[in-house]
Amino acid sequence: MKTKRAFAFLLAGLIFAGLPGAFSQPEKAVESEIRDITVFLARAQVTRTVKTRLEAGRTSLVIGGLASQLDPNSIQVAGKGNFIILGTNHRQNFLQDVNMPKSLRVLKDSLEFYKRQLVVEEGQKEILNKEEAMLVANQRIGGNNANLTVAELKSMADFFRTRLGDIVVSRMKQEASTRKINEKISRVQAQINTQSELYSRNSSEIVVNVSADNATSADLEVSYVVSRAGWQPVYDLRAVNTKSPVQLSYKANVFQSTGEEWKNVKLILSTANPNLGGLKPELVSQVLDFIQVMPYRNYDKRMKAAAPVAMERAEDVGAGEQPEAVTMADFVSTVESAVTTSFVLAIPYTVTSSTKPTLVDIGKHDLQASYQYAVAPKLDPDAFLMARATGWEDYSLLPGEASVFFEGTFVGKTYLDPQSIKDTLSISLGRDKRIVVKREKVKDLTSRKAIGANLRETRGYEISVRNSRSETITIVVEDQVPVSRNSQIEVTVTDVGGATWNRETGKLTWTWTLQPSESKRAAFRFEVKYPKDKTINGL
Repeated sequence: MKTKRAFAFLLAGLIFAGLPGAFSQPEKAVESEIRDITVFLARAQVTRTVKTRLEAGRTSLVIGGLASQLDPNSIQVAGKGNFIILGTNHRQNFLQDVNMPKSLRVLKDSLEFYKRQLVVEEGQKEILNKEEAMLVANQRIGGNNANLTVAELKSMADFFRTRLGDIVVSRMKQEASTRKINEKISRVQAQINTQSELYSRNSSEIVVNVSADNATSADLEVSYVVSRAGWQPVYDLRAVNTKSPVQLSYKANVFQSTGEEWKNVKLILSTANPNLGGLKPELVSQVLDFIQVMPYRNYDKRMKAAAPVAMERAEDVGAGEQPEAVTMADFVSTVESAVTTSFVLAIPYTVTSSTKPTLVDIGKHDLQASYQYAVAPKLDPDAFLMARATGWEDYSLLPGEASVFFEGTFVGKTYLDPQSIKDTLSISLGRDKRIVVKREKVKDLTSRKAIGANLRETRGYEISVRNSRSETITIVVEDQVPVSRNSQIEVTVTDVGGATWNRETGKLTWTWTLQPSESKRAAFRFEVKYPKDKTINGL
């Protein structure tokens, strides 16, 4: 009897355990909206808001449709309301793709439409082929014993000729239509392929476990960090003329291929890089043994978003004047912290999930600059206009590529590396053919003599510069004399022609101010003595 009763209890327990939600708390799918995005140099922090209604008891709130590359260690949840946040967990959802954008849905609908058209065209072509085969198979007119008149034979021949001709023309039209449809399918498929990789991944979910004594409303704020996102600094350097400051335009190439659409969100660009970590590495004892113990480094994965700050822009415009067009840089505020800089965009911004970056203007600054020409005629006879800008260190610049413009014309590209720049930022603004520079070997100063076991070579060069511009210029002329790194090679500089001579590098520098149509010359000479059974490399 006791055995039967125990078996009944066990059976009832198993049945009860199999019922949905018998011991687990109920799940509730909730909608969420992206409030802001903090984009780091590598990765990005997404902050979402959730508004929902809770029933009494425990509930698991499921926030779905999130990027699959979500870092579970970065999840943070805060809330407002009369409830308790018990904990969170993260899980992958392989049954649901990330949210597909409308543009991709339209492309896929177009692809299906063209495929249906292709099936219809192929069907029509098949019908024509069968009709042609039927006519060819039934070419006998009136049977074997029928006597047909000439008119009847002519009528039947005309029918066959006309119908077979119509079939050929119709088939040609069908083939042309099929080719066009296949071309459209190929183009649409290629366009889909550029986006499909971003949206064919699975999605993930954050489950927030909460408990409430009574039914209540709840506001949640959920943030997490995703990979496949970041930004890179790029710059524009513009000089209107040689009397104006250099305008530095600070821009950001923001990229993300998370599969989520960042549409009309508050965007914050941070110079922080979570991949590098935030904790100072600690040294441990380095023990020498047969196996060397390497230092261990611990990295902090916690991150905080910069506080958003809005910047208002007011500009007085005179009556009848058109205001200058503004850029996104006019609505960006800069937030400095102890270790990072954040650029907060006051206007909502959209960054689509794509393989191509989105360019964002984040700042414009005027740098005080002086202008002068520079030339190294040994390497290039053209003089280059150089802008020497100061004050750049006040703007938290990062290493990045810069496009250079002078007088509204694109000059070329350069690379800004704040760590290698000293006090002055030198910018090449291009060649100026109106500065005529020549470097010639002076024959009277060039000789080659044998002195005992040695050879003595004398070289002399003359540099001339003429200013063909209508304004006074300052030009820096650079050349060099050789430097010996071998005791058997003796270099004697006999004349530097008034140049500043760096004895360690051999560099010669002249700084001249030239009036319009003025010319200046300088000559320098040096001697090299070495064993005559040797050959010098580099002379």
